[in-house]
Amino acid sequence: MTIRIPSLDWLTDVTKFAVNRLPAYSDHKYYATLQEAEHQADMAWRHSLNGNWKFNYATNPASRPVEFYAPGFEYGGWSDIQVPGHIQTQGFGQMQYVNTMYPWDGHSDVRPPHIPEDHNPVGSYIKSFVLPQNMSSDGQPVFISFQGVESAFYVWLNGSFVGYSEDSFTPSDFELTPFLQAGENKLAVEVYQRSTGAWLEDQDFWRFSGIFRDVYLYTIPHVHVRDLHVKADLDASYTQGLLELELSLEKPATAYATVDVKDIAGQIVASLKADFTDGKALLSASLEQVQRWSAEKPYLYTLFIQIYDADGTLVEVIPQRIGFRKFEMLNKVMHLNGKRIVFKGVNRHEFNARTGRAISREDMLWDIRTLKQNNMNAVRTSHYPNQTLWYELCDEYGVYVIDEMNLETHGSWQKLGAVEPSWNIPANLPEWQDIVMDRAISMLERDKNHPSILIWSCGNESYAGEVLRNVANYFRAADPSRLVHYEGVFHNRTYDDTSDMESRMYAKPADIEQYLNDNPQKPYISCEYMHAMGNSVGGMHKYTELENKYELYQGGFIWDYIDQAVMKKDRYGREYLAIGGDFDDRATDYGFCTDGIVYADRKVSPKMQEVKFLYQNLKLSPDRNGVTIRNENLFEGTSDYELVYSLLHEGQEIARNVSHVDVAAQTEAYIPLTFPSTDGKPGEYVIHTALVLKEATLWAEAGHEVAFGQHIFIVEDSKPLKATTGGVLRVVHGDVNIGVHGTDFSIMFSKGAGSLTSLRYAGREMIAMPPAPLFWRATTDNDRGTALGFEAGGWFAASLTRKCVGIEVTEEQTDRVTVTFRYTLSIHAGVQVSVAYTVLADGSLNVKSTYEGVSGLPNLPIFALSFKVPADYRHLDWYAMGPEENYIDRAFGARLGVFRNEAADNVSGYVVPQESGNRTGVRRVDITDDSRRGIRITAPATAPVECNISPYTAFELESAYHLYELPNVYYTVVTVAGKQMGVGGDDSWGAPVHEEYQISADQKLEFEFTVQRV
Repeated sequence: MTIRIPSLDWLTDVTKFAVNRLPAYSDHKYYATLQEAEHQADMAWRHSLNGNWKFNYATNPASRPVEFYAPGFEYGGWSDIQVPGHIQTQGFGQMQYVNTMYPWDGHSDVRPPHIPEDHNPVGSYIKSFVLPQNMSSDGQPVFISFQGVESAFYVWLNGSFVGYSEDSFTPSDFELTPFLQAGENKLAVEVYQRSTGAWLEDQDFWRFSGIFRDVYLYTIPHVHVRDLHVKADLDASYTQGLLELELSLEKPATAYATVDVKDIAGQIVASLKADFTDGKALLSASLEQVQRWSAEKPYLYTLFIQIYDADGTLVEVIPQRIGFRKFEMLNKVMHLNGKRIVFKGVNRHEFNARTGRAISREDMLWDIRTLKQNNMNAVRTSHYPNQTLWYELCDEYGVYVIDEMNLETHGSWQKLGAVEPSWNIPANLPEWQDIVMDRAISMLERDKNHPSILIWSCGNESYAGEVLRNVANYFRAADPSRLVHYEGVFHNRTYDDTSDMESRMYAKPADIEQYLNDNPQKPYISCEYMHAMGNSVGGMHKYTELENKYELYQGGFIWDYIDQAVMKKDRYGREYLAIGGDFDDRATDYGFCTDGIVYADRKVSPKMQEVKFLYQNLKLSPDRNGVTIRNENLFEGTSDYELVYSLLHEGQEIARNVSHVDVAAQTEAYIPLTFPSTDGKPGEYVIHTALVLKEATLWAEAGHEVAFGQHIFIVEDSKPLKATTGGVLRVVHGDVNIGVHGTDFSIMFSKGAGSLTSLRYAGREMIAMPPAPLFWRATTDNDRGTALGFEAGGWFAASLTRKCVGIEVTEEQTDRVTVTFRYTLSIHAGVQVSVAYTVLADGSLNVKSTYEGVSGLPNLPIFALSFKVPADYRHLDWYAMGPEENYIDRAFGARLGVFRNEAADNVSGYVVPQESGNRTGVRRVDITDDSRRGIRITAPATAPVECNISPYTAFELESAYHLYELPNVYYTVVTVAGKQMGVGGDDSWGAPVHEEYQISADQKLEFEFTVQRV
């Protein structure tokens, strides 16, 4: 029944979520001619209403302009707003970020389905349009499609009520035909931020509202396929294509359809024909030896569906891309095209730092290429259906998709981390069944024809119950070609059959192994793991190592892809990336929105280095004679790649070659490599091997590296070490200072300061602030989540309150002088730390730091020595593990080589300042000014150090909450560490760094390095 009188009561009525809205249908395009369809041009039957609209903002329904939709209403003085776009990103209303709690928590004491009345922002939109000529024929129907409106909205045209809809992330279509008039038409849309739908959209994201996806008018020919459902399956041998196609007309008509199936070269490989009966046509065919679709080779055929009316006139052509593939459960293991699949995935929010979830085609293209370039093969659409274009790109580029319906009710059952479902929705509440099921239907019906979608998901973090079990059963009945996912049954096993797979969030590797070793009945995936908040993703290898250890472990999805930080200006007009609370939003969850492996401004973070390596399907393991290539692809060999291999001596390339190899999928081969002899040339060597693209693809240029592996070895020097030369040292024992002087250098040690205070080469002073033992790093987000400041805060104080208890010259010769400082620390009277400086005649300075272990103390965050040099010395040249920052639990993706950057580059773009920029395996780093003069720090290859060289101390970083709060740069801070704890990443709210990557306080620790002039 058509409803013509709208009511605000619908906002809290769970039975009113789609008034006069058209039923959901497939997202196919359609054209008037075959030529238009072949070129996939803009649809002539579609007219965009994107652009500038008139707009009024009200904080609640009581203050809105109630009759703004009326034809005579004056709105000339209203503001302008861009559609698509959020209200809040365009200067209206309140930006707010919350994670699990509902955004009105602490402001309004409401329970579902009721909503706050005093604060329910209302956006009133007006758009005037004149129908395009091709939509103006008598009797030709005209519709409007809203691709995304958050969270509930009413529509009027020329003063008449058109319809109402909820569900922010699937299309809402209405027919406009009865309300159109000649000339100018007035479209009015009233958008409410709060509704029953808002109770179902408690995702971990910024709480926006408004018309944030495309809006367009469209018309249809007199015979029109409203919905199509294509099934492109494979037979039992996975070679023959089984095509089934169901076409449903807008209204029954005498008509017929022909279908040409064309391959990627445009050749017709099959043709079909069928008449419509009662508005439906069923077509099927078997195709011999089809090319199969997979992420490795996303081969797409195109159906050209041609619709003819009773007169035999062509009225409509539909181009529909399809991929033949079979996804199934075999012996409790998920298989694609007969092969066990492993998801190397990521959760992805739609996000742009300036436009929020109103993202562009360019954003999506950048994202899909970034995924492919970094070896990710799967995406979970967390936690709502994405724009149609995203699925088209996943089809074309080759990405597996878990398509997740728009549902999360996190705050209704979990409070402060505790499971408390006393008022959980939807649970077993029958009144919520239809509104939840509508979201499932809208997603499936729109997206069902995309080969990239392998799994339907019943939503996220909504606990469990009969309502979601019914959704899962709907998915299975409507689409048996896919499996069903839902993680929430982990909390209530009564509804375990909701999900076809065991899915958990942030389970530790040991917990996963416990499940896999306990007679599991379902395959396992981590729908969220590796919480990538700030400096994170440490220990990821513990998860990826399970892929080959357990057949039922089938991968996971990192949380998450992109930081949700919003561009804002500080009080001086400088832009910065803002987090929750920066817009005076309360309640808020502050920086918890920054969990991405990509920064919000779409720059790749250093964490990606580890992800790319651990997600490699092609594993390279070189030795001194060759390389073992293990191809873990399911289907594709290595013929599209070149093997590039090189030999480096002390970081310098001395040989390079290219080879063509073809290792079949699921096999391995040993490839001999030829290198120059290393006899007679001692030192450290690296064999670097890489597979790179021979030719450009959609997602990368020719030469792009998809996989690498390296082997490090040392050729010992059989000759005795030469004695250090450089003259005779002169030592001056002053009352306060000990001076050691040589040819063109001078080094001073202060008894008063208790440290080295001067390192002067050729009259240039290198020490701006003396070296001091350091036991603290600027806490990472994960450190704060484990209360490291509380547990180990004594090391913070110890780093600032050390006491020098002894200084002595322990060695004094003409070519060598050693001065040793001993310190005690406030954390414990028994802690003894010494730093021994040995000056050699050539001006080099050997530094050895020793910590005597003490039991009963908290683990050390770091054991290091830190000092400052003038800020002019900011250019860095490394021979270390790199090129991106790395840590002891995040170094698999790093490689030993020579890299260059600036000190400022080592303040990574984590929105909240924290430890960043570290390098492990440091053999050498030069710190120089613009003239390339400065100092060199070296350590032996057998005992390399870690280094962090940045403009800021750990304590300056610790004290800043935003990057703009960091002080002006006056120094380059050099921190040389024997060891720094890992960064962790199992989660960010209590998971410690794995034990083997921590630093126990009861052990003796020491490291040494050498400083010399450059």
